[in-house]
Amino acid sequence: MTKKQQKPAEEESWGKFFRDVLVMFLIFASIYYVIFSFFLANEVVSGPSMQPTFEDGDRLIAVRKFTPKRNDVVIIKAPAKAHDQAGAMYIKRVIGLPGDTVQSNNDVLYINGKKVAQPYLNNQYKKADNLAGSNYTSNFKVKIKKGYYWVMGDHRDVSKDSRYFGQVKRSYLLSKVVLRYWPVTKISTNFY
Repeated sequence: MTKKQQKPAEEESWGKFFRDVLVMFLIFASIYYVIFSFFLANEVVSGPSMQPTFEDGDRLIAVRKFTPKRNDVVIIKAPAKAHDQAGAMYIKRVIGLPGDTVQSNNDVLYINGKKVAQPYLNNQYKKADNLAGSNYTSNFKVKIKKGYYWVMGDHRDVSKDSRYFGQVKRSYLLSKVVLRYWPVTKISTNFY
């Protein structure tokens, strides 16, 4: 065999290899698109409203199909009353469910008259407010309407949440955070 006879076979082999790689790439890209368009969301935290649970720049995976439960961390579409830019999204914690009476009195949370623990608020921000003689969470009492939720950020001093824009329709709760994957030193599925 001469070198001229071997060259077309090698070129055909490389061409088949690149075609196969392209087909595999397109298949994986399509699967990724479907998964992250309909089932999962890849989110980046922006702002301090959930500190210290989540910091600015944390990267998260959230599920789009979920039934909201108390203490779930959710991504919400900013309600019109938030007066934020169109399409803005917030990360918050579900505090009150439809039909609940939610009350905060002197930094103690009551749901339907029962005291509720908030371990995610055991942080330096709350301690600083309490040492200064201030409440970390402003006092309020509200009855949640059917189909609505009460959401609040963990950094109560700076969080723009239901205390500011009111109850949130279920349709505004876009996804539930299930994984923090960045930074790798803080990978977690537990947000308390």
